[in-house]
Amino acid sequence: MAARAGWVMLVGWGGNNGTTLTAGVIANREGISWETKEKVHKANYFGSLTQASTIRVGSHKGEEVYAPFKSLVPMVDPNAIVLGGWDISNLSMADAMARAKVLDINLQKQLRSYMQSMVPLPGIFNPDFVAANQGARANNLIQGTKKEQVEQIKKDIREFKEKNKVDKVVVLWTANTERYSNVVAGLNDTMENLMASLEKNEAEISPSTLYAIACVSEGVPFVNGSPQNTFVPGMIEFAIKKNSVIGGDDFKSGQTKMKSVLPTSIASYNHLGNNDGMNLSAPQVFRSKEISKSSVVDDMVASNPILYSPGEHPDHVIVIKTAKEPWTNTPEIFMGGKNTIVLHNTCEDSLLAAPIIFDLVLLAELSTRIQLKAEGQDKFHSFHPVATILSYLSKAPLVPPGTPVVNALAKQRAMLENILRACVGLAPENNMMLEHK
Repeated sequence: MAARAGWVMLVGWGGNNGTTLTAGVIANREGISWETKEKVHKANYFGSLTQASTIRVGSHKGEEVYAPFKSLVPMVDPNAIVLGGWDISNLSMADAMARAKVLDINLQKQLRSYMQSMVPLPGIFNPDFVAANQGARANNLIQGTKKEQVEQIKKDIREFKEKNKVDKVVVLWTANTERYSNVVAGLNDTMENLMASLEKNEAEISPSTLYAIACVSEGVPFVNGSPQNTFVPGMIEFAIKKNSVIGGDDFKSGQTKMKSVLPTSIASYNHLGNNDGMNLSAPQVFRSKEISKSSVVDDMVASNPILYSPGEHPDHVIVIKTAKEPWTNTPEIFMGGKNTIVLHNTCEDSLLAAPIIFDLVLLAELSTRIQLKAEGQDKFHSFHPVATILSYLSKAPLVPPGTPVVNALAKQRAMLENILRACVGLAPENNMMLEHK
């Protein structure tokens, strides 16, 4: 299968995640290696579901057979990704990488010449939606009314397509977490009201929603990697009407995967460092992260009234500081007994997030090319524009209105794998293994 090239625009390109992602693409494409005191490291895509994992495709002579995830269907080759995007800071990607202090110095030195000429486009900035301390770096801004800002983003997308001679781009928000937007009748509760509010330059339309409006207007997939409610009801209705892919919310990295596997046992403290912690120091912005993280196990808790009484929920507290994360938890077990679980989790957020960004972009693009039909139907149709195929990679999965939210990690992974299996004519995996019974 021929590798496909991909074109990606990041909102917050000059942030820690954007610079780390860009550096990773270049390092892998150029085959860069670098030496630390431990060993010589080679560029890789470890942590990426699509690039570094496998899917069971059957069995042969009693042995299970697995294939690389990326080999089942034609996907974008991450080494062929062309990156661009917006940022409220005008630092070059090389200088932004140095500011982020995520990557080893020896690697940064080799990447500088590739990244020095990469400069983000001006971005939308509204100090009412982020912590006040983010204003210090805001020197690369789109001015004008909200409608004018949307028009500029649309123009940027079209010019990016023309420059690279492509007809498809995926846009992903990896900028700072915003505060929650108030959902108000007559303001953003319907598509018509949201568009009217845009014309009126209403203050409560967030920057991330402005980017989403621009992308949907241009028919470009838009993925939200932060926990704020970018997709207010009117925004979702707009995407559905335009049949334009949207997905999110919030990268599922760090401790979240562990918590969604062991919900009955985990009472956790979440330590947030680097710029993530600084931005979340504002109470109104912090609330977005708190809502996103606390909902991670909701469906699993609700499914088991034996372990959880109505209204009962595992404890989860967010602490804003940089520290090693110790978990010492003692859940109740059989007949009043106790079982103590001790975990230690040190997360390097941007190095965890970058592979997830690859996967979100690749799967969002893939979802635009998959069509299906039910038995008896005459015509194939696309997936619903609200991309539940991205649930495995999202803390708070966005789902179509009226659709149940599934947070259980195993279910999310099985859904994704079975969709890919169906694309190549394989039956869904059920793990009954009847051939061995």
